[in-house]
Amino acid sequence: MSETGNEPVDGHVEIDGIRLKLAQPFSSPGKWIGQREILTQLLACWVMLDESDLPLTPRLVGSPGIGKTQLAIAAAQASELPLYIYQCTADTRPEDLLITPVLAQDGKIAYHASPLVTAMIRGGVCVLDEGNRMNEKSWASLAPLFDQRRYVESIVAGISIPAHRDFRAAVTMNQDESTFEIPDYILSRLQPTLQVGFPDKQDEMAILQYHLPFAEAEMLAMTVEFLQHAHELKLDFSPRDGINLLRFALKRMAQDPDHPISRDEAWREALERCLGEEAIDLEALAERKQRTLGGDNVPLGLADFFFDPDDPLHPDRDEDDDED
Repeated sequence: MSETGNEPVDGHVEIDGIRLKLAQPFSSPGKWIGQREILTQLLACWVMLDESDLPLTPRLVGSPGIGKTQLAIAAAQASELPLYIYQCTADTRPEDLLITPVLAQDGKIAYHASPLVTAMIRGGVCVLDEGNRMNEKSWASLAPLFDQRRYVESIVAGISIPAHRDFRAAVTMNQDESTFEIPDYILSRLQPTLQVGFPDKQDEMAILQYHLPFAEAEMLAMTVEFLQHAHELKLDFSPRDGINLLRFALKRMAQDPDHPISRDEAWREALERCLGEEAIDLEALAERKQRTLGGDNVPLGLADFFFDPDDPLHPDRDEDDDED
């Protein structure tokens, strides 16, 4: 039952005289493999201990392709709630997040509820995917939703929409440079932070086998060894990278049965085409990355640009060194 006072009929609901067309729930056969603790933590965020209690809206943080969205999907499935996913982008507007006016065939304005608002009305789960790609103006429109007020206000439709008691949400965030900095007043509403890490060797093999059940064991093993070595070197190659790499290698091998290329040749070609030539030598790539980030080098002072370190006139030279 909708807590707006109206039951959805034929995919529509009426709120304060405004008829809204609701979005369709997301359906996926995928599953979460391994790392059960992080799934348990996410589900704990959505537990309600009392009539006066409220669910938490956690941030799922990690490298791109690591499975943050799939984790949220698995939590929605475990909660047996309908799932809605909203893909955040740099040009997302508040009306995109909430209610969008659309010109109908009869020339009148129709109002379409976003996946987020639909989840609020129906009592489902909404995943705000890649939330730190969204600008502050759009986040500001969600401030009352993620505190004790639990509602949003659509300026376009001129209505306020309260969240169903069963409404739950999570926000995924990538750890890369192509993102916005989310203001503190929003971050304080998106707690706790759940760090999604890379899978171990056994789980990574299970993930690849699940997505590529037709792959040969030798090709799977090569890919998992590569990914695990990359994880050890703190490089951000993800299970998704491994799946794409292996899928391309397998397609290349099957492309011309009369003139097949070897497993090693196909795998190496796929590695270069999917992840770049620099991925061939992971140690060298890790070393370059470390140098770019500064590594363990001691910061240079102004004097270092004018004096050789052994120059007696160097301002930082210890007098004891001269005595030696």
